[in-house]
Amino acid sequence: MKRGIAVLVSVGALCGVAYFTASKWAIKHETITFYDASRDNRPVPVDIAIRRDKEMQANAGMITMPVAVINHGNTVKNTEYGFLANIFAARGYLVVSPQHDLPTDPPMVTKPGEIYVGRLPQILRGVANIHLAMQEMKKVQPNADYSRVTMVGHSMGGDITMYFAKQYPDEVKKVVTLDNLRVPFVTAGKFKILSFRSKDPQFKTDPGVIPTDEECEKAGIQVVKTDFQHNDMRDTGPDGAKNSIQGMLDKFLSDTDSAIAPVDTTSSPPKVLEPGPVALMSPAKS
Repeated sequence: MKRGIAVLVSVGALCGVAYFTASKWAIKHETITFYDASRDNRPVPVDIAIRRDKEMQANAGMITMPVAVINHGNTVKNTEYGFLANIFAARGYLVVSPQHDLPTDPPMVTKPGEIYVGRLPQILRGVANIHLAMQEMKKVQPNADYSRVTMVGHSMGGDITMYFAKQYPDEVKKVVTLDNLRVPFVTAGKFKILSFRSKDPQFKTDPGVIPTDEECEKAGIQVVKTDFQHNDMRDTGPDGAKNSIQGMLDKFLSDTDSAIAPVDTTSSPPKVLEPGPVALMSPAKS
């Protein structure tokens, strides 16, 4: 009994030291541009988010960091999802956010009746960008696990995320989407899926994208129905929406990350993020 108490005290002391130490470290964001020789040297800017102490440990060969890839929406910058990147980085993830579209790209033209309403070329471009980013990041930060990554995406980025997971399931560890509208969910049950859904009449999900209640339960899919607008799900959205998403995402990661825990990276006391009253966890309706 005394030994058990001593262990608990030791663990508590270590947690206190860990928090005190980590509170002095910030999450670093930087952008690196890679070039794809197979696509006429197409530039692919990548925003990277990483906890400074974890970066030092990885550079010293002490740890191997898990990797999260965040995919932005159509015409949105890859740097506009910092509130998501910080949740993952605080848990020790290396966060990689590629810029999928460039000002020089032709505008996207939707074509009703075609697969994903004609968006397949843009989705395939996103997949190519992700693979390029993973390949080049191995040179920048070799001490990270690029073999199985957590895929995250909003809107068009959510469709890129789901398509990537469907085509390369062995390269995916978890999936998080925010209002993917075109690409149907993966229901093979190889990885956990968390999806936030808006209540926005201007952005309607295509039929067959969200699985039935039974399919969600069987495949380990969690669907969060919210009262948020589609464009609330990025940095420009209201704090209430972002805090609610952060709280539920943090719980999802707590449930699915066996050996990773968040550490506050600010000098202030830890803030508990709780889901707002407008966001409820429930199975989806097809």
